[in-house]
Amino acid sequence: MRHKCVLYKKEQDEIVDKIVKILDLENKTEYTLYELDKNEEVQKKIMELIPEIRKYYSFNGIKAVGEPNKIKRPWLSIIKHLIKQKYKMISLDYHFTEEGNYIRTQKYCFELN
Repeated sequence: MRHKCVLYKKEQDEIVDKIVKILDLENKTEYTLYELDKNEEVQKKIMELIPEIRKYYSFNGIKAVGEPNKIKRPWLSIIKHLIKQKYKMISLDYHFTEEGNYIRTQKYCFELN
């Protein structure tokens, strides 16, 4: 039996392209975790891809797809696992102040492979 990565290469590329479009990586290549945590629209759109991901990917290594309610940020896990086909995702420690509150978070930089 052939692997899903061979059988569904086109469909997998389409899913990655959907994630790239949701994150608008062609125009914006940096996000903070703080910003993504507040953006429920992006989270919702990523989570809506789970049925497609289950169909076209072997998701044994992607716990966010198999058991999303057991993970704090399943949408972030999906982004990290699938985007690496086209982008290198660099994680950096990031600090800033908002309305007098000190905030420490992660900054994610996306670079084309």
